Amino acid sequence: MAPNGSHPSPSGEGGPLALFRNIYDLDTLDTRFTTPSGVPYRPLEARSLDKRRDSDVSKPANGAEPPKWKTPEFFLYYLVFLVAVPAMFWVAYDVSRPTDPRYHKFERWLSEGWIPGRKFDNSDAQYRTFRRNLPAMAMLLLFHPLLRKVWNFVTGSKSVKENSAEGVEMRFRQRTGFDYVFALVFLVILHGFSAVKVLVILGLNYGVGKSMPRRYIPAATWVFNICTLFANELCSGYRFGYIARLLTGTLGLDEKNLSVDLPALVRLGQWMDGFGGLMGRWEILFNITVLRLVSFNLDYYWSLDRSAAEAVEKNLDPSSLSERDRIALPANASDYTFKNYVGYAVYAPLYLTGPIITFNDYISQSRYRSATISSPRTWKYAIRFLLVLLCMELVLHYDYVGAISKSRPEWSSYTPAQISLLSYFNLHIVWLKLLLPWRFFRLWSLVDGIDPPENMLRCMSNNYSALSFWRGWHRSYYRWLLRYIYIPLGGSSFRSLAQGIRTVVTYLVVFTFVALWHDIKLHLLIWGWLVVLFFIPEIVAGLVFPKRKFVGRETMYRWLCGVGGVGNVLMMISANLVGFAVGLDGLKAIVAGIFRDYSGMVFLVMACTVLFVGIQVMFEIRQGELRRGINLKC
Repeated sequence: MAPNGSHPSPSGEGGPLALFRNIYDLDTLDTRFTTPSGVPYRPLEARSLDKRRDSDVSKPANGAEPPKWKTPEFFLYYLVFLVAVPAMFWVAYDVSRPTDPRYHKFERWLSEGWIPGRKFDNSDAQYRTFRRNLPAMAMLLLFHPLLRKVWNFVTGSKSVKENSAEGVEMRFRQRTGFDYVFALVFLVILHGFSAVKVLVILGLNYGVGKSMPRRYIPAATWVFNICTLFANELCSGYRFGYIARLLTGTLGLDEKNLSVDLPALVRLGQWMDGFGGLMGRWEILFNITVLRLVSFNLDYYWSLDRSAAEAVEKNLDPSSLSERDRIALPANASDYTFKNYVGYAVYAPLYLTGPIITFNDYISQSRYRSATISSPRTWKYAIRFLLVLLCMELVLHYDYVGAISKSRPEWSSYTPAQISLLSYFNLHIVWLKLLLPWRFFRLWSLVDGIDPPENMLRCMSNNYSALSFWRGWHRSYYRWLLRYIYIPLGGSSFRSLAQGIRTVVTYLVVFTFVALWHDIKLHLLIWGWLVVLFFIPEIVAGLVFPKRKFVGRETMYRWLCGVGGVGNVLMMISANLVGFAVGLDGLKAIVAGIFRDYSGMVFLVMACTVLFVGIQVMFEIRQGELRRGINLKC
């Protein structure tokens, strides 16, 4: 086992290739992917992971099949990849060139790029904001942990041993104290006077969790936080000027009329609205904070039935708990304070976008540094982030699919191949623009000493199952949904028709919440319901064609699953185009463009063939993980 807890390179490998393999190792991405959630992570002990190459594995384990990478079937697949992948990039690049007759329609969305001779697709507001603020955020990533060290030096005591009980509690007080003070300052810098609004919402939720009769806490928590989501949207962040006009009865006055003398309270409110900090529209990203508010209240509610002493009763070492125990075991009763609550809810590295960490886990990691955090792994994770950033920059310099979509194109002017690949790469940009902030803020958290879950497990193009896709996409949110909604509602079971119907209803409840949580828009509700609708064929297929019926016919079963996977991929692409790219009308136009003539049908058959090949490779990637003792279930 390497000192940093990552896997050593296979014997005989070294140099850049070994470094590249190590950077893209699952253990570098997140140790949760290589260590079961119920097992404490021990970086200095060998774990039962076979690090030999797939080609060296002679005795498959964990139900895995022998490697297929060197079989004639897969050599045919490699040939398809060599032809299809460059062709896909060429189609998107070709329609992005200035020589394209439609170039003038989307040129206004392009900016000067840093690659000579290329412009930059600057059409996406989310990525544009992230890109513009990245240098300042990078400075904050360095400044925040350094400031914590100064705080620890000032508030610490050299006479207390670090590993003693007093040292552990001193670390906890230092971390939570710093998080609380920094949270207040951070809120004011980010939101100006609107920091008061955030703190009022936090205070009300805290009151719901700590002051309500015990049996009402879950229902009151959900009602309050869902109402907060709606109120934030409908009231546009509760502008002070509007509140003042409401209080003074001057809502009907025309502010543009200079002869109107506005009350002093209204003028004060308007002046306060002018000092909104770096992010005046605080309500836009407050949805992620709502998840932490629910986590605090429900973790506290469940703690009333359990005790932190369970760790002692189970003979667990609180300094090296498994992730499952960090989440499930309640904090000490004295830890559920307003100070710790604010420090958790406004923890700077994770405040704006996550990843999401539960209150119990935050308290546990504040008291004991997680064994999964190591400097070498964090550096490799940082390199991986920079490589993803470079990938995004290259795509936006050469494929202007976002700008084309923004220009409301006439889809009938594009060929079926162009329509499909513009849509496909558009989804890749959506995936990358979400991945980059999540990776950046998780990197900041790792540097600061808190290890949250990795939000993206697999590339968007490495998914063939709708159910598995949601386990790997926004993974920390998926785990939050499991803990606070899905499991309390009863989970899933398809052993009978009644249980199957109840499970579908549970999925509908979960994804209705997911859609409303993202934004209160009809197209997102449609997206959420489409996702549930697309779960059903996969679930039914799994029940009709169980693997046990194909013993001795594994290849046939794999090909049959590949056909089902093609259907899943097409449905997932459709759902995500509706929710996050072109909307329902755009999807209708795209589908109409593909089916408008014979050439579209030919392309569809070719695309499905390529998807089938890609899915077979996805299967083998997962079999390779199984041969190493890793089962990610997605």
